[in-house]
Amino acid sequence: MFLTPYFKKENKTVLITPSQASDFAKHVAQDFNPIHDVGAKRFCVPGDLLFSLVLGEYGLSQKMSFTFQGMVGDGVKLQFPDSVGELFNIHDDKDKLYLNVERHGEVRNCSTQIESFIRSYVAFSGLNFIHVLVPMMKQHQVMINPARPLVIYESMSFDLTTLDFTQVTLSLVEQELVVDGKRGNVTLKFELHSGDELVGTGVKTLVMSGLRPIEADKVQDMCDTYEGRRTSF
Repeated sequence: MFLTPYFKKENKTVLITPSQASDFAKHVAQDFNPIHDVGAKRFCVPGDLLFSLVLGEYGLSQKMSFTFQGMVGDGVKLQFPDSVGELFNIHDDKDKLYLNVERHGEVRNCSTQIESFIRSYVAFSGLNFIHVLVPMMKQHQVMINPARPLVIYESMSFDLTTLDFTQVTLSLVEQELVVDGKRGNVTLKFELHSGDELVGTGVKTLVMSGLRPIEADKVQDMCDTYEGRRTSF
């Protein structure tokens, strides 16, 4: 499985080092958020890696939803049960909750299919900041705190009409930002295709906190910093 370099599992315990989390963010997701860097003050494991590990462990179901309840920091010992039903949670060894998962329908454990699904989805996620969030901030004339540019991954769900595919691509079809004071609720709707065939749809939600009136130069600085991290990598 292509995820093997990005985690270590012993019995039911999954441990992700900062180095593994950072490598996944940059190499697989093309996500250069500094919060995933080794040594970051507010380091956390990418939500997309947690999502990916669930698919790798329990397979791809026709209908799935993921609700993130907390950020996974350094040294967190996640517990992945040997078997799960339609509703299950991912906790750590101290019973702190990090992820709610709901799944329905047929389940497939094809490694080729799961890898294609993961790579397409996380690549889409990696493009969110520059290509999706910044244009919406400009449209609504707000911005996140440039000193603490935190965007929280809240939930993701998808509904597949079929599992009869091996390769899949993802495209953004609708985006919305609802500003509520200093909070911004982002909804991204996407489609999943296998070749020319539409095989499913999905929704991702994010929360932007600490919103304030936009300052064009500071938004550009954030973009330049993010892009500079990508090009230097």
